[in-house]
Amino acid sequence: MPNFSEGRRPEVVQALAAALTSVPGAALLDSTMDPAHNRCVISVAGDPKAVSKGIITAVGKAVELIDLRHHEGQHPRMGATDVIPLIPISGITMEECVALSVEVAEKIAERYGIPIYLYEQSARIPERRDLAVVRRGEFEGIRAEIETDPRRKPDFGPCKVHPSAGATAVGARYTLIAFNVYLQTADKKVAQAIAKEVRFSSGGLQHVKALGFQIGHRKQVQVSMNLINYEETPIFKAFDRVRAEAECFGVSVASSEIVGLVPQAALDACAVHYLKLEGFSYNQILENRLKAMLHSDPGLEEFIANVAAPEALPGGGSVVALAGALAAALGEMVVGLTDGKYQCRESETQVGELHANLADARKKLQELIREDCAAYQAAIDARKLPMENKRQMTARRQAIEQTMRSATETPVRTAQAALSVLEMLQCLVNIGNRNARSDAATGAQLAYAAIKGSQYAVLSNISGIQDENFSRHCREECFQIALKARELIQSIDAQMTSL
Repeated sequence: MPNFSEGRRPEVVQALAAALTSVPGAALLDSTMDPAHNRCVISVAGDPKAVSKGIITAVGKAVELIDLRHHEGQHPRMGATDVIPLIPISGITMEECVALSVEVAEKIAERYGIPIYLYEQSARIPERRDLAVVRRGEFEGIRAEIETDPRRKPDFGPCKVHPSAGATAVGARYTLIAFNVYLQTADKKVAQAIAKEVRFSSGGLQHVKALGFQIGHRKQVQVSMNLINYEETPIFKAFDRVRAEAECFGVSVASSEIVGLVPQAALDACAVHYLKLEGFSYNQILENRLKAMLHSDPGLEEFIANVAAPEALPGGGSVVALAGALAAALGEMVVGLTDGKYQCRESETQVGELHANLADARKKLQELIREDCAAYQAAIDARKLPMENKRQMTARRQAIEQTMRSATETPVRTAQAALSVLEMLQCLVNIGNRNARSDAATGAQLAYAAIKGSQYAVLSNISGIQDENFSRHCREECFQIALKARELIQSIDAQMTSL
C-alpha cells in the first residue's frame, strides 16, 4: 500500500497505479487521493514477486513526476514515494514480508539513489519501528541533517536525500486503518488538542497515532488517525473518544471517513457495538456464511503458510481434518490401483463400495477443515462481546458456552470420520493391490493421527464448557474411538513390519 506525495493531479496518480500493476500477477485494489493532504494511497495485491517489481517501477515513475521541492500539503512527507508498507494477507508470513521489504528497499536505493529507512516490523533500529520517528522533520529536516547526524543514517542508499524525490520508508506491517474524523470548527488548535489526547504517545488510546489538520476548502478541521491494531483499539472506540473530547470544546462531529481499504471485521465490530447486539456471532452475517460454505479450498502451499503464521487459525483441528482427508485420498488411490486387477476379482464388489465410501469420507473431512476454522473463529468472537453490565455478561457467557460446544462437536465428527477411514484402510491392506499396501498403511497412520489430534482438541475444549453431561459424552466418545483406532493401527503395523 505505497503512499505517494501527490493528491492533486489525477493523471500522475493514474500513472503511478499503472506502474504498480505493470507486472502480470499484481492487481489494483484501490486508489485514494486527498487534495488537502496532497497525498495518495494505492493498494495493490498479488504474487509477491510481481508486487515488488511493480513497486520498484512505480518509485521510478514517482521520481520522474513528483518534485518535493515544490510540494505542499497538510500531511507530513519525506519522499515522493513517502512510505511503502508491505502487508501479509494470505499465503505469506510476516517474516517473508520482512525479507521482501529488505529486498525492495535495497533495489530502490541502488537503482534510484534514494536513501531508504526500514520501519515497523522490518526496522533494524528499534526507534525506527515508529514511522513518525523516521519522518521527523520531513523532507527539509532530513535533507539538512542526514549528512552530519549519525542517527539519520539510512539503512540503504546514500547519506544524502535525492534532490527531488527525498527519502523513503519501507517496511512490513500488519493491517492498518486510516481513519479521519471531521469537526464542525475551523480552529486547527482544537483538532491538534484532541489528537494529542487521543494518540498513544501522549497517553491516549493504545495502538492509535493521531494528528490534527485544518481542511481549508471544507472550513473544518480533521483529526487524522492511524489505527495500527483495530482488534485491540476498534474504530468505534477511536470515534467515541474523539467525539467526547470534541464535546469538551463545544464542538460536534461533522463526519468521518476511511482512507483506502478496511477489513470487514472492523466494520462488523462497529455494528455490534452501536446496535448493542446480544449473543451476536459473526457467523450470523450472510456473506460470512456464504463465504465459509462456498469458498474454494486454498492451495496446499497457502494452507501450510497460513498454519505456519502466528495466528490462531487455521489450527490443529483443521490440520487433523486435512490429515484424515489425505488418508481417505490415499485409500481412493489404492482402490484405483486395485479395481479390475486379476488377482483381486473376488473382492471386486467390496472394492467398489470402498471407493464410494472413501470418496464420501474425504469430502466430509475437507468440509470439516473449513468447519473447524469457522467454529473456532465464532468462539474467539464470542469472547470479544461487551460485558459492561449483567445482561451483557450473561449474553457473553451464553455465547461462549454455545460456540465452545460447536468447537468441540467438530473434532468429535472428525474423529468419527477418520475412524471409518481407518477401518476401510485396514481392509485395503488385506485385499488391495499388494504393490500399494504401503500406501494404505501410510493412510492408516494419517487417519490415526487425525483421531488422536481430534481427541486432544476435545479434551482441551471441554475444560471451558459448563455442561458436564455434554463434556462427559464427548470425552467418552473420543476415548472409545481412540481405543478402537489403537487396536486397528497396531494390527496394521504388525502386519506391515512382518513382511
